[in-house]
Amino acid sequence: MKGLAWDRVVSIVLITPSVIAVAVFVYGFIGWTGWVSLSKWDGLRPNYDLAGWVNFDRLLNNSRFQIDVRNTIVFTLLFLAACLIIGLLLAILLDQKIRGENLFRSLFLFPMAVSFIVTGVVWRWLMVPSSGLNTLFAAAGLDFLKSAWYTSPTVLHIQPESGLAQVLARVGLGGLASPNFGLPLALISIVIAAAWQMSGFVMAMFLAGIRGIPEELRDAARVDGASEVQVYRHVVLPLLKPVTLSAAIVLGHISLKIFDLVASLSKQGPGFATDVPAFFMFQTTFQGDHFAQGSAIAVFMLLSVSLLVIPYLVYNIRREIEV
Repeated sequence: MKGLAWDRVVSIVLITPSVIAVAVFVYGFIGWTGWVSLSKWDGLRPNYDLAGWVNFDRLLNNSRFQIDVRNTIVFTLLFLAACLIIGLLLAILLDQKIRGENLFRSLFLFPMAVSFIVTGVVWRWLMVPSSGLNTLFAAAGLDFLKSAWYTSPTVLHIQPESGLAQVLARVGLGGLASPNFGLPLALISIVIAAAWQMSGFVMAMFLAGIRGIPEELRDAARVDGASEVQVYRHVVLPLLKPVTLSAAIVLGHISLKIFDLVASLSKQGPGFATDVPAFFMFQTTFQGDHFAQGSAIAVFMLLSVSLLVIPYLVYNIRREIEV
């Protein structure tokens, strides 16, 4: 009994520094940021006098912030779709037991080894309108693929009476067809760079999920006359739903707080076409010295990430209890 008691004391002593560090540097600073967001701190000199919800009201009526919210929604939808589709296709390709699978798997995962800063710098060079990819397209006779990339000021709006608007309305996304909503073409450059880096991660998750499916299930479907396409459609894909959800949560978390890729590739873009809340928060807080307003943006980002992550954690806990 004394041995068990001593082991418990040692365990508590070992984890106490980590608990204190997390409490202070994570939750403590979150609370401090929330307090600052409700204060009148505007300038280098701290001012903790309460201002109430003024900073949040000012933020919601800020045209740049409204554009940032639009950009975040558009980027998240395109980023998730691109990564999930590309990652799934690559996983299915590697599942065919092709020669050199280890080499291809390493190549697909290689972008994960570099940071978003490096990715942004490289893709910025590649997407310079006067050179880079446009030069390659011109040399190959593919002029129709040439683009202004991250320098494009064009925003494509969805017409409320269009077929796409009707489809969005049916799935509960009718707000995406509002007059103030649209697709900034410059934002596609950010999506391409981000998908290039994260598709390999999704591929690894899907491949692990596919390899975890018992081969007997697929053999049984083949015996019943199912083609390989039908096997993947009716057997493999339904069993990959938990993996798909996990990948979507991870990618959504990244998209909601993305900063370094945007800062190194395009900054805010023409007319804030590639601006995001994190970059707006950085400029507001550390370049404009509007600490209360910047904290309000940070609180908004925290809430948006929480709305995505907390339901997922609750879902996992409930599923573990049921199992």
